[in-house]
Amino acid sequence: MRLVFAGTPDTALPSLRALLDSPRHEVAAVVTRPDAQSGRGRKMHPSPVAQLAEESGIEVLRPAKAADPEFLARLRAIGPDCCPVVAYGALLPQAALDIPPQGWINLHFSVLPAWRGAAPVQHAVLHGDDVTGASTFRIVKELDAGPVFGVLTERIRPDDTSGALLARLADAGAGLLLATLDGVEDGTLEARPQPADGVSLAPKITVEDARIAWTTPAMRVDRLVRACAPAPGAWAEFRGQRIKIGSVLLAPDAGPLAPGQIAATRKAVLVGTGTHPVELGEVQPQGKRQMSAAEWGRGVRFADGETLV
Repeated sequence: MRLVFAGTPDTALPSLRALLDSPRHEVAAVVTRPDAQSGRGRKMHPSPVAQLAEESGIEVLRPAKAADPEFLARLRAIGPDCCPVVAYGALLPQAALDIPPQGWINLHFSVLPAWRGAAPVQHAVLHGDDVTGASTFRIVKELDAGPVFGVLTERIRPDDTSGALLARLADAGAGLLLATLDGVEDGTLEARPQPADGVSLAPKITVEDARIAWTTPAMRVDRLVRACAPAPGAWAEFRGQRIKIGSVLLAPDAGPLAPGQIAATRKAVLVGTGTHPVELGEVQPQGKRQMSAAEWGRGVRFADGETLV
């Protein structure tokens, strides 16, 4: 099939590479978000998908909005049979959805109808799911509610961060997306409506959502830290300044500490929660580099009873 691929971040690259390597499909162009500022110099940089497309000699479309008349006209001129989507990052209007005869087929990183929305992997980790996965479905106007072509599952490991889990799903999902497009092309695959039961929503996790509440159970603190790694990053305040918490270890055998209370040795920094303490792993004080909590603790003279809030 003749394809126009829509995607933006690194997560989309395994799928784009799989389609570029497929002898059955032609990627005529990609659609991605406009260039954005990044890095310390805040210079403008193309998205990872745009970079790969340019390296492969493929046309790159960067509409500010997918409803822009110029973009819609160019998409019609390219004439795709189907538009596969992986983490594009913008809403698609009905005028765009109507252009390819086989529609827009999205690779979503959950087993639908669970975790519809922008942050399915983060919510799966945050809520302690044992298993998640990926689904391919035809995009409709309602958010992530279209009929499903195929599903894969992936076990969530006890130490999984959202970043590590998403990387595995992106690699496995590329094969699922390719198989879906093959099946659509040869007419052997039919999308089935999502069940009405089991719908859950996964809105974007904001910086404020990522603030640690030390009164919650230690298991909840651990899940929040892993769900927010690498972004937006779990955090707390120490002496009025923000400190990012990159990882924690459960420490059920440690002595009791009040929620947020710090106990430090030369080798470890423990913090109390609503159940038992956790040991801090990697931390990043405001304006400083990431370091081990032990290193941070050795440079700070903790007062008795001092807390993270």
